[in-house]
Amino acid sequence: MTGAAVYRGMDQATLDQQYSPSSRVPSLGAYLREYERLSTAARRDHPVRTGLAYGPHPSEVLDYFPGTGPDRPPLLVFVHGGNWQALGRAESAFPAPPLLAAGAAFAVVEYGLAPDVGLDAMAGMVRRGVDWLLRHASRLGFAPDRLHLCGTSAGAHLASMALLPGPPDGPDMSARIAGAVLLSGMYDLEPVRLSYVNEALRLDEAGARRNSPLSLLPARLPEVVVARGGNETEEYVRQHERMVTALRTRAAVTEVVAAQRNHFDLPHDLGVRGTELGDAVLGQMRLGRTIT
Repeated sequence: MTGAAVYRGMDQATLDQQYSPSSRVPSLGAYLREYERLSTAARRDHPVRTGLAYGPHPSEVLDYFPGTGPDRPPLLVFVHGGNWQALGRAESAFPAPPLLAAGAAFAVVEYGLAPDVGLDAMAGMVRRGVDWLLRHASRLGFAPDRLHLCGTSAGAHLASMALLPGPPDGPDMSARIAGAVLLSGMYDLEPVRLSYVNEALRLDEAGARRNSPLSLLPARLPEVVVARGGNETEEYVRQHERMVTALRTRAAVTEVVAAQRNHFDLPHDLGVRGTELGDAVLGQMRLGRTIT
């Protein structure tokens, strides 16, 4: 390190690299193309209701894949990543097939992106999406007391914000989520504020505090799976470990470190039996057998 220390002894270049998970993989584009290819296949091969508006903003839309079982199934709601400034529904339906095969319903929530939408509003959008799904559970056909919220990367941050009571934007969903799955997330946004990511987010110190779930967790939470890949930057590892520690006194926590996965391919294990993450998620959802 050659520049002045910005955070925890890191100079600006080092901090920026730590919050750029693509620095650990040879081609980010290859992963994003695979997301889109598999998501297109999921919509082609499974019944889906697309473009359901859950709020007034043009980005407040979701896709819903009905469950395949005879009874009202649990629902996994997926919140995509993209550093709060990329991706959407089009690239984010790829986890659906194994979850549908296991007997779950699946939904993917789109939300507005930075710099056009601020972080408070994004978190409010995710809460509104969850609220909309619960209010329409009877029509959609899933069990309203079995909604599980999953997010990856920036989506893990937004999903964890939905667990907090008394939010500044959107409805309070903290008592209505049966379980959470947090993949490779950022839970303390002070270092994010000091990194290049903040060029789009435009957080000040107060905004970073207000959007740092690590320091805002309530005393009791639903079951949580907290997972990361084996190949993550040291800061993502540190954020993961701090969140696991904070959650252990508040919830039943399953920690997963998938040694052969990285930040971008970890979500492929969602719902896949025989993987540590897939088994943990299906266990949380009480799905004990595969629907054929």
